[in-house]
Amino acid sequence: MDWTLEVVIVPVSDLDRAIEFYRDRVGFELDHDTAMGDMHFAQLTPCGSGCSIVMGTLPAQHEMAPGSLKGVQLVVADAEAARAELLERGVECSGIQVIDPRDGGRFFGFADPDGNSWAVQQIRARAEHPLIPVEARGRFGAEQEA
Repeated sequence: MDWTLEVVIVPVSDLDRAIEFYRDRVGFELDHDTAMGDMHFAQLTPCGSGCSIVMGTLPAQHEMAPGSLKGVQLVVADAEAARAELLERGVECSGIQVIDPRDGGRFFGFADPDGNSWAVQQIRARAEHPLIPVEARGRFGAEQEA
């Protein structure tokens, strides 16, 4: 049986500010921004990822204090290019750390406005062998519309 991780809750204090940060600065796709009664929440997905983040006022999101999520890890094929892109978009990033010279051993980090922290790992093999093939991306939305 497959068990897939598909959503991580990110506790934030200001949903609109968080959407702006993750969508406009980090580059995640905004899947939806939904208001329903007293609840307001949004889901965003990094390009090429099978896992999204959800933020807002859903009951489970009140279980963690804003800024308390630490060390969620993203993977990119080129850490230097990814870091440069984030810096150009105004995201403060740490320097690149080489923990191991082999593929998978280069990291840098950044945090959102609330202090939730992210680690970014370079795995060059992702360029040629993405976890979700390019041709399979976006199919979920297309199937819903059909």
